[in-house]
Amino acid sequence: MEVKNIEKKEKNSAEITVAVTAEEFEAAIVKAFNKNRKSIQLPGFRKGKAPRKIVEAMYGESVFYEDAINDVAPEAYFFAVKEKELNVVANPSIEDAHVEDDKSLTLKFNAVLYPEVELGQYKGLEAVRKAVKVDAAEIDMEVDQLRNRNATIQTAERPAKFGDTVVIDYEGFQDGVAFAGGKGENYSLEIGSNTFIPGFEVQLIGTSAGEDAEVNVTFPEDYKEESLKGKPAVFKCHVHEVKEKLLPEADDEFAKDVSEFDTLEAFRKNIEEKLTKQKEAKTRDEFLDLLLQQITDGMKVDLHDAMIDTRAQQMVEDMAQRIQNQGINLETYLGWMGTNVDDFAKAQRINAEKTIRQELALKKIADIEGITVTDEDKDRELQKVAEQYGVELDSVKTFMDTEMLTESILYTKAADFVIENAVALPEPEKAEEKTEEKAE
Repeated sequence: MEVKNIEKKEKNSAEITVAVTAEEFEAAIVKAFNKNRKSIQLPGFRKGKAPRKIVEAMYGESVFYEDAINDVAPEAYFFAVKEKELNVVANPSIEDAHVEDDKSLTLKFNAVLYPEVELGQYKGLEAVRKAVKVDAAEIDMEVDQLRNRNATIQTAERPAKFGDTVVIDYEGFQDGVAFAGGKGENYSLEIGSNTFIPGFEVQLIGTSAGEDAEVNVTFPEDYKEESLKGKPAVFKCHVHEVKEKLLPEADDEFAKDVSEFDTLEAFRKNIEEKLTKQKEAKTRDEFLDLLLQQITDGMKVDLHDAMIDTRAQQMVEDMAQRIQNQGINLETYLGWMGTNVDDFAKAQRINAEKTIRQELALKKIADIEGITVTDEDKDRELQKVAEQYGVELDSVKTFMDTEMLTESILYTKAADFVIENAVALPEPEKAEEKTEEKAE
């Protein structure tokens, strides 16, 4: 093989011309013939036994060219990429494939090259960075969530109130006629869980076991069942039982039951530390996003649509895989969310372009500042993954994509550099308070 020409075009695309020798193309034809011969049947020959020359004489000399070209093209493309040290993105397309008189093959590929980036300012940038503070109410909320998860349920000999669970039979009617899918028996409904349509649950407050109740509702305009959208309905309910939730006391014994701490004070301190770390990570990400927005706004780069489309498609596929792992297909899930695959894909394209621009900026910063990824950096990240999943380090190394890991670490180190060289401004409200203090 030989790379004949590389012609740069607009938007970081290039036309790559590769010559495949007659011998190499002949080998690809032989491979294509062997792949197809079992399905070939000609008069006078058993199926799969017709010689190649006879097949070509009957169907034409080029009968196996298409399969041969499809087989040899990837090899020719990657040969050119390696030979000329091209930094390519996205998948190439074959612009032209021409078999020469000497039976050699000339291939022309349309490829997308990694774009050139010209940065503006990336050091000394200013952006608001929120202060991190965890108050007692937030800690109380975490404790209460644990109390709820560890609550016991018992029958309540009283009317239902908010937070109780009522066991009911129900049936929905429109204009006195029962509608499909509107019936249930012995259903446990927590009042306040927002499980049913708006307005349903609160109308059961005050009902007692053995009572009947009529619940009047209007279905939301975005309800999934077309025939019920925006329509009024009456649900006839019978209450079998009212159950109340008994929460454990928030004391030292509770702390021992749900954590490794002996006192509630120590447990609350641990919760505060975890919430602080979560908030610090969130505010860092928000601060970085503001800085990167300034950097990407000030940089010059010409992105090819194929680069964005490839990343957006990858995002859609990743989402589909995550949803599939939960036993749901993407179309169904997005339907629940009130959208569809086309709209979701468009949104991902916007996200893809933003992400690519940020990654290009961070990579350029790393190049300029000499930021690199060491073996120690990689081992440290791999160890974190091993500890997170409770597996051996060597096991993690076997399935972790080293190239992706290296890239991720590089972006993180470049992002750290941007943050360390930026000016964090106080939130506007606090700035106003300082102004008032000085005035006083």
